[in-house]
Amino acid sequence: METWTRKKLIKAYTDFFISKNHKQIPNAPLIPENDPTVLFTTAGMHPLVPYLLGQPHPSGKRLCNVQKCIRTGDIDEVGDASHLTMFEMLGNWSVGDYFKKEAIEFSFEFLTKILKIPTSHLSVTVFEGDKDAPKDNEAASTWKKLGIAEERIAFMPKANNWWGPAGKTGPCGPDTEMFYWVGRGEPKGNAKTNEKEWLEIWNDVLMEYTKNDEGKYVIAKQQNIDTGMGVERTIAILNGMNQTYLTDAFKKIIEKIEELTGKKYGQDEKETRSIRIVADHIKASVMILSENMIPSNKEQGYVLRRLIRRAIRHGNSLGMKENFTKEVAKEVIKIYDDYEHVQKNKNFVLEEIEKEENRFKETLSLGLRYFEKISENKKELNGEESFLLYQSYGFPIEIILELASEKKIKVDMESFQKEFEKHQELSRTSSEGKFKSGLADHSEETTKLHTATHLLNQALREVLGKNDIHQKGSNITAERLRFDFNFDRKLTACELQEVEDWVNDKIKRDLPVNKTEMTVDEAKTFGAQGVFEHKYGDKVFVYYIGDKTVACSKEICAGPHVERAGILGESGKKFKIQKEEAVSAGVRRIKGVLA
Repeated sequence: METWTRKKLIKAYTDFFISKNHKQIPNAPLIPENDPTVLFTTAGMHPLVPYLLGQPHPSGKRLCNVQKCIRTGDIDEVGDASHLTMFEMLGNWSVGDYFKKEAIEFSFEFLTKILKIPTSHLSVTVFEGDKDAPKDNEAASTWKKLGIAEERIAFMPKANNWWGPAGKTGPCGPDTEMFYWVGRGEPKGNAKTNEKEWLEIWNDVLMEYTKNDEGKYVIAKQQNIDTGMGVERTIAILNGMNQTYLTDAFKKIIEKIEELTGKKYGQDEKETRSIRIVADHIKASVMILSENMIPSNKEQGYVLRRLIRRAIRHGNSLGMKENFTKEVAKEVIKIYDDYEHVQKNKNFVLEEIEKEENRFKETLSLGLRYFEKISENKKELNGEESFLLYQSYGFPIEIILELASEKKIKVDMESFQKEFEKHQELSRTSSEGKFKSGLADHSEETTKLHTATHLLNQALREVLGKNDIHQKGSNITAERLRFDFNFDRKLTACELQEVEDWVNDKIKRDLPVNKTEMTVDEAKTFGAQGVFEHKYGDKVFVYYIGDKTVACSKEICAGPHVERAGILGESGKKFKIQKEEAVSAGVRRIKGVLA
């Protein structure tokens, strides 16, 4: 049997779609630039939101890539044979070009000709129809014509075979999912009748409809294709493995943990679960750290801290007492040597993960002893006890809940929350569901504030007299903008006022907001700002405010923009800075509004 590796599958996939006139687009950052609905990129479609909504893509209408993703919704499930926090997703897109028939034909050809999966070992599901949209007979008919037997085709409800919209309105449509036979003996039934014996390998989302403000599903003006194939799951399936942790995406990481612990993967169920958690969480942490994010008590930084500390606790349970996260992280960095930013930031990653381990190690043993003391002969922990573990010993609430679960005791979360709110408002995003995949808000107010960040970005360079100030992250909602930038001190009240005045001057002058298409080299020559540690495609969009020869702001961007700066000042509104604060060492944050 042919052996498949991570790099081999990625190359086979991208080569195939390039041969079908698709352009390979860059792997986008894990921390989205213009999508406040999520903390991390959870799917390949996130960076493509503006184009799925109708904006032309500089690389054309047929696109493909491999995208690294972080999903934390199932973090408590990590430790079993399949759930992962960080994974890679292969995808191909049609942005208003080919549609259902061609997408299914491409999928079938790749599965049977490139991956050499026998047609008899494939089953597919399609949408069964309901009051909102009819049965997808076109998809079923296309599969039949390609050779999929009727008994292998299952019609499923919206809960199984429908995507979106992400919010109340927007693009949506049926999907068709492909499954591979993993049962014993000859394939039988389909993914509906023999669910446990068929494993999903690929999903084609057919964005055929738009849900409007009235709640009705209407045929979309631009119909799109959005597909997803998980790299780790697919190579496990192709190699006849029953779990992703046996693939080359994890093999060397697992071996390093075995070496450091003296434990053998697969021998003891509890130890194996802990090995998986260490491997998964350190891998995800490396990928987040490589984008210059550091552990903190807010948002992405809080998730990162939670991952590292959970890995440390399980590593300690396996007998790893000395610093080990750095050693495991080195294996992750070796596996992902095809990501330039991971290699470039190697030293930063290793230093930061070791710092966090040292921070947590100082209080871990004391905290565990305190937990044993307060949990002895109890059925429930009160809020004060669990909050002390959280505040004084640095235990994320998820670890407290996990420790309590292992001893079969409850945590009084209501009283914990009261204690928690007496002190500070920390990020609760991973338990409140903000990680759900979604299309970015492109409302009028959000569009105005996005344009305002361009002006703010340039205003900081002008006022502070530093051309090396760059965006380190942003988050925009309809109510406010949040902009992170590199700077080593607190801004004075005078400087903040000057920044406000600079932005408002450009708004008052009603400067035009222009868009042009360039190569990356042309954009650099033009003086456009961009996150150049990440790769761009052959062509990029550059937005400049003012006249091209003397533009006051020039940025590579794909977000929504107003046509003129004066629109930001409608109804007498002005740009106002609400707060300026430190985010981490060398990074500041400004929160601003139009009011």
